[in-house]
Amino acid sequence: MFLQGTFSMEFTCLHHKFNSPPLPHLSLPFCKSPNPRIFPRKRNNLFLASASDTVVAASRKELGSKKDNEFGDLKSWMHKNGLPPCKVVLNERTSRDEKHSPIHYIAASEDLQAGDVAFSVPNSLVVTLERVLGNETVAELLTTNKLSELACLALYLMYEKKQGKKSFWYPYIRELDRQRGRGQLAVESPLLWSQDELAYLTGSPTKAEVLERAEGIKREYNELDTVWFMSGSLFQQYPYDIPTDAFPFEIFKQAFVAVQSCVVHLQKVPLARRFALVPLGPPLLAYRSNCKAMLSAVGGAVELVVDRPYKAGEPIAVWCGPQPNSKLLINYGFVDDDNSYDRLVVEAALNTEDPRYQDKRLVVQRNGKLSVQVFHVYAGKEKEAVSDMLPYLRLGYVSDPSEMQSVLSSQGPVCPVSPCMERAVLDQLADYFNRRLAGYLTTLNEDESLLSDTNLNPRRRVATQLVRLEKKILHACLQATTELIGELPDHSVSPCPAPYAPLLK
Repeated sequence: MFLQGTFSMEFTCLHHKFNSPPLPHLSLPFCKSPNPRIFPRKRNNLFLASASDTVVAASRKELGSKKDNEFGDLKSWMHKNGLPPCKVVLNERTSRDEKHSPIHYIAASEDLQAGDVAFSVPNSLVVTLERVLGNETVAELLTTNKLSELACLALYLMYEKKQGKKSFWYPYIRELDRQRGRGQLAVESPLLWSQDELAYLTGSPTKAEVLERAEGIKREYNELDTVWFMSGSLFQQYPYDIPTDAFPFEIFKQAFVAVQSCVVHLQKVPLARRFALVPLGPPLLAYRSNCKAMLSAVGGAVELVVDRPYKAGEPIAVWCGPQPNSKLLINYGFVDDDNSYDRLVVEAALNTEDPRYQDKRLVVQRNGKLSVQVFHVYAGKEKEAVSDMLPYLRLGYVSDPSEMQSVLSSQGPVCPVSPCMERAVLDQLADYFNRRLAGYLTTLNEDESLLSDTNLNPRRRVATQLVRLEKKILHACLQATTELIGELPDHSVSPCPAPYAPLLK
């Protein structure tokens, strides 16, 4: 068994199983085009303009033009095209950034009770890959090959926007332009931040996640032309250039992020319909981690059943899945202070140079762990997480052949651990948490001071919220480790030497 217990104490071996996080809950809009190889290449000025003039960056002047008013607002357009009477209204609030247009949001139009259907959007107003591609087989081929659902939908939206007011989806695209991929805090995903702004996340593993996601988007962009030709141009109704000729990468990335911020992940539907753009869905709906209401496919529509009472005029919220704050920031541009799913990752690995590596690998596998093991530290459950790490780390410190043989042959849940080994394990953990805390640019007190500034830049604010919550988790882990050190019976004991100590990162 794993090494459990210390001298006179015993520790129970904990076995946690962590599933991969679900795909993000969001929503989007797009359409189709004939084979571009039979048309002369024409540059469209709209998509050769600067990023601030395209796709998800319409100006307030553009959004408020009299010509656009002929379409009415998004909800009016939907009612004209089959949306049945519903119990929501489209309201507006001022953006924190005066350069940006106000944020629209969905609110209750009357008092609602838990279990009420707030709205039911017919499938004719919902965009999925099945509808975009007109072929479920092609949709599955694309998403299992080189192009994700989000990339495909983003590309479709870009071609559809080229149609301008001729597009059926023009009112919806106009609304997405207004939202600019912003979450309910009017902050764009860090995928669109500058290098200086990404520095706000220094010390947080989220910064590396952002850079990795950005690289993934770039790889998909580089594959667009290949997929376009393989599929006979993807969208059979559009007589336009091949993708990379028509759209620069920065524009594609903006569209991708806008789609990512609002796509809805439907359950119990075919693969080609699992990602859906629902015009009354996010980001018009607020996200809340403690909410259980979700958009669901019901018959020929996507509906929302509220999970709590609402007064008329209150914003309506939906659940965005069991996502940590790092994912909420990357996907939707916000952080939830009350997120019970928030977590940090601690990666531990057995030392491959250890002569007893193979034996130790066998032991950890026997106990449901891996030679490189990821431990999830959930907010509020830091003590449990530290207790779960200890058996794994203790094993890494075993060096005596007879002790290793005892571990291999042990049938019980408890193995003796010497005081000096326990001190070495706890010291390593404490040093690890201190190093992670030292990697941030600010302290917790400095974060609190920044957040008290009402004029703080919105991107700096949300980044500070994120790193502050991460530090709280790390501080709680450090405190739990320090308390265990304090319980050691003899503080004069020096830590055992550990030539092949496990690795932590």
